Amino acid sequence: MKDGGKLDRHDVEILKILNTEGRLPVTELSDRVGLSKSPCQARLKRLIAEGYIRGFKAILDPQKLGLEQVVFVEIKLTDTTETALSEFNAAVQSVPEIEQCHMIAGAFDYLIKVRTKDMKSYREVLGRVVSSLPYVGSTSTHVSMQSVKDVAF
Repeated sequence: MKDGGKLDRHDVEILKILNTEGRLPVTELSDRVGLSKSPCQARLKRLIAEGYIRGFKAILDPQKLGLEQVVFVEIKLTDTTETALSEFNAAVQSVPEIEQCHMIAGAFDYLIKVRTKDMKSYREVLGRVVSSLPYVGSTSTHVSMQSVKDVAF
């Protein structure tokens, strides 16, 4: 890493810009951060190689795809041994409706974000998929009424 793992102002600016405009051409990126094209391109390659940038992807519009229902589900497991946690973690990976899964320290074990087309679809996913994940003991659903801030950082 550069300078003992520290990012300078140009590196930080490159990351900020690419976080919202990932398809920006290097020539425009270099102009916006105040560097010539070659040094900017070299920094970009370094930021990728060092893992600051893990990849580039298209951000899809869920409403246009008919996936407007967002639900957060608290999950309590019946067992929290390492085996149980590993099995649950692995099973979650194969469920396309689960956008995010976080292990939580608190009154429940996991918080998942589920996206479906409507409440009827969510109820089917809850009953058919979420409730049958390994070691799920109970769930508690929280329906999102509106996304106020949603960044893909």
